[in-house]
Amino acid sequence: MTNDFDLVVLGAGSGGIAGAVRAAEHGARVALVEPGPLGGTCVNHGCVPKKATWLAAELAGMQQQARAIGFALEPGGLDWERFIARRDGYIANIHAAYRRRFLDRGVHLVAARGRLLGTGRVAAGEVELRAGRILIATGARPSRPTIPGGDLGIDSDGFFGLRACPRRVAIVGSGYIGVELAGVLRALGAEVTLFARGERLLRGFDAELGERLAVAMRQRGMELAFHRNAVAARRTPEGFALDFGDERSAAGFDVLLWAIGRTPNSEEIGARAIGLELDARGHVVVDDWQDTSLPNVHAVGDVTGRLELTPVAIAAARRLMDRLFGGDAEARLDYANVPSVVFSHPPIGSVGLSEAAARERHAEVKVYRAGFRPMLTALAGGEETSFMKLVCAGPEERVVGIHLFGIGADEMLQGFAVAVKMGARKCDLDDTVAIHPTSAEEVVLMR
Repeated sequence: MTNDFDLVVLGAGSGGIAGAVRAAEHGARVALVEPGPLGGTCVNHGCVPKKATWLAAELAGMQQQARAIGFALEPGGLDWERFIARRDGYIANIHAAYRRRFLDRGVHLVAARGRLLGTGRVAAGEVELRAGRILIATGARPSRPTIPGGDLGIDSDGFFGLRACPRRVAIVGSGYIGVELAGVLRALGAEVTLFARGERLLRGFDAELGERLAVAMRQRGMELAFHRNAVAARRTPEGFALDFGDERSAAGFDVLLWAIGRTPNSEEIGARAIGLELDARGHVVVDDWQDTSLPNVHAVGDVTGRLELTPVAIAAARRLMDRLFGGDAEARLDYANVPSVVFSHPPIGSVGLSEAAARERHAEVKVYRAGFRPMLTALAGGEETSFMKLVCAGPEERVVGIHLFGIGADEMLQGFAVAVKMGARKCDLDDTVAIHPTSAEEVVLMR
């Protein structure tokens, strides 16, 4: 293998792989440097195993619903070892698919840790690689609290190492990782308590979504404790204990799980040593074109801190390579109106502005809401409701935000996100014939 390339990519997560493959498709000579398993967080400790486990949790709940509507079914627990074998097999197939893609596109995979050495130079283990351009796509890792006993708990990576459902779990954190793992563990049989520093869940989403989710989580048997700032963790004969800033404590947990955010992987690649600009949290600072403070050095994905979502990293990387090697001088990712889903129980889908953000930005805002029991829930005698919200702005009632909560929200958002991206108005939704009976029809029937 030659040591001279057009592009060296640090990190074979979703963004790094997308960038490497797209550049190679444009004819660039590409080296991809990665010391760990291919696919990064998403494939190995994030989206993929999370969604697989979420699906298992959904099936656990469906057993109860099936029995309620008349099936002769005795609900049973999950065989974790059998499930994990299937989950790991699915991930192994993804790894193999990546390797085939690299071979087909001529991407040189270097199994080593990469470190920036200066202009156009990267250390990959004991080898020095040289390239006209460098892409940093090293992602982020779960954060740990700097409090006494902070090393006692597991994080989201550790969650995927569980080989059985714990009896009683404490989750610290109210963001999407915390509520997702809380829902999964509860559905699979654990007693779950979620501790939040603030006053609500999912601070970055429309406030009503967090409020609805809190109600649903409690209905499903989860305990929520707000205004709890953990200052220490302890191991006791009865299990793990948490101490809070208001002198309250909680104890008796088999597993303590930290879900307090993520830390960018920038220090270990030598970013500061070569003078690369980082923000206060260690994210690589990039402009709208994914360019860093140094010439011919670019960055995408979670290491930049811009919308930490796998599809965002992929889209940003592909557009960047179209600009650098594909001849499209204007190619860049538009970060406005990016849809996102929280795989809570039930799921949440959101695109565009929250109501609060819309009122800050627009003088005229009108909000439409719909709440209802989904058909399956009603048939099974359940009380959980779905909720949908349209945020419209201006005299034309341009749809600037769609927020969905309930069964199917994760799947139905994608199409509506296209409409928001294209500038749909409320009257455009009104003119669309509903598909009946579905939950999605409520989006076009709101009055």
